[in-house]
Amino acid sequence: MKQTCTTLNRLVWILGLAFVLVFTGCSTSGGSSSGDPAPLPDPAPESYREESVSPETADFTLSALEFVENLGAGWNLGNTLDAYVAGQTGLNTETSWGQPVTTQDMMAGLKASGLTTVRIPITWHNHVDSAFTVDEAWMDRVIEVVNYALDEDLYVIINIHHDNEKDVYFPDELHAARSMEFVTRIWKQVALMFRNYDERLIFEILNEPRLTGYANEWNWSDSDSELRTAAEIIGELEQSALDAIRDTGSNNENRYVMITPYVASPWAAKSGYFVIPDDSATDKLILSVHAYTPYVFAMQSPGVSTFTTAHQGEIDSFMGQLNTKFVQGLGMPFIIGEYGATNKNNLDDRDEWFSYYCTKAASYGMTTILWDNGNHEVPSGGSFNELYGFYNREEQTWYFPEILAAILAAYN
Repeated sequence: MKQTCTTLNRLVWILGLAFVLVFTGCSTSGGSSSGDPAPLPDPAPESYREESVSPETADFTLSALEFVENLGAGWNLGNTLDAYVAGQTGLNTETSWGQPVTTQDMMAGLKASGLTTVRIPITWHNHVDSAFTVDEAWMDRVIEVVNYALDEDLYVIINIHHDNEKDVYFPDELHAARSMEFVTRIWKQVALMFRNYDERLIFEILNEPRLTGYANEWNWSDSDSELRTAAEIIGELEQSALDAIRDTGSNNENRYVMITPYVASPWAAKSGYFVIPDDSATDKLILSVHAYTPYVFAMQSPGVSTFTTAHQGEIDSFMGQLNTKFVQGLGMPFIIGEYGATNKNNLDDRDEWFSYYCTKAASYGMTTILWDNGNHEVPSGGSFNELYGFYNREEQTWYFPEILAAILAAYN
């Protein structure tokens, strides 16, 4: 599993902890570095490749709230198109984090199992040139995988995933201009390639936008000026990307688009510093958050392995507050784009957790997208870090059918 240093930290904010977790090898340097602004990329080409086919018949008449209610239970194609290795640029990055090549059968198996949505995380920076132009072979592979899912009549979410680095996009003042070019150019290209697709394809602008390496990287606080600046820049990046998407026309004029607060934190979303972009389309924006809640049960190793009524209260709290602000206050739905409980040899408690978590989300009409990185077996020594494997992609079976049943029951 890659990205261990960050993924062990990534949702500490869910607990609202007053302290900062620092893991070996993680930098705690400030969010904004001193020095000169980051260099801009080479000039963008005058035109990007785009599909010339006619738009597919699409239905964008539903409000975002009504649309999200149809998405049901979802699953992440984790550690696949989002995988990357320094210096590796070819299509073999897809399997570089230990997962098999994605196939049509995988998507057929997901559909047959009762799921309705698949999120396809995608990393781009290792497949672009000095002008941030996406390699044609990589774009074609992304299109192929998206089509696998759509051919099974699944809803599909695609995004910018592990590109949050200082030489790519990074939400501080020194890197703001270069970040704007990267995020806007990537989305212009992606939007052009998919502009004729119907409403089942959803764009999520950014995955977990944050100050990578900063001491408070994973811990939102209104009182932290570095984070407030980051939130402002993230708002500018998402506004530019949304405008670029809409400007490509065709079905993108009304496509449903997910927007993400700092580090996808529910608490950053609740903050008055979260910037919701202006949209030329009416009622097509969806909030995207991640929540492995409570952290001590769902992610921390060793943490605790028993699911309690106190843990239920933490789930009630963050979902209820998001519902109050966004669903009731703004008429905007939220999608929990990543969630899960790591395997601690506690299947009964995990089963209970999934049932409670998904039932609560479904009660608000919100979909949940299960994070799956393929790792499911507790190793000798009992480390429970990042054991979020649920679906056997080669056999199209489930490692824990009881958990799948609990998820599906919440949406039926």
